[in-house]
Amino acid sequence: MDLATIERKLDRDPDAARELIVEARDQARETLDELRALSRGFAPPILQDRGLAAGLESLATRSPVPVTVEMDLPPDAALPTAIERNAYFVAAELLTNAVKHADATGIRLRVSTRDTGATGHWLDVWVTDNGTGGAVSTPGHGLAGLTERVYGLRGTLVVDSPPGGPTMIGAHIPYTPLGASGIV
Repeated sequence: MDLATIERKLDRDPDAARELIVEARDQARETLDELRALSRGFAPPILQDRGLAAGLESLATRSPVPVTVEMDLPPDAALPTAIERNAYFVAAELLTNAVKHADATGIRLRVSTRDTGATGHWLDVWVTDNGTGGAVSTPGHGLAGLTERVYGLRGTLVVDSPPGGPTMIGAHIPYTPLGASGIV
């Protein structure tokens, strides 16, 4: 509606049209921010229907840079839904970063679980690229956001990216298997 009003005012009152353009742009920005916040809570259907391995395979096949996927998830891993969803989004962000910033010709995505006994069960998500390296966590940017997401899950994000490459980034996320200690 604002755009139609702007269009009508453009010829007869350009100053008023400019003000409406600024308002429309601000409204569009706010709407986009709300949609981004809302979408963070949703999981893609393949993840919900077929699990983490299938979701990550799907991510890899859509990448413009070839991704080799190494899945070491036992059938009885029993990952909680929240852990699967967060691991998916971490992997998606890391793959996107490698494609956009690394100038890589190949990427490896490795996902595995560990039972360390004393410290419990861990899900490990590693993305390694053969790009230029030099990735750093800068406040307010991608890797810092991922660090916060993983930290919020009581995990850690490890960044190893020397100049010249390769870049290796690993998210280590603790989890309680479904059915353990009565947790579902």
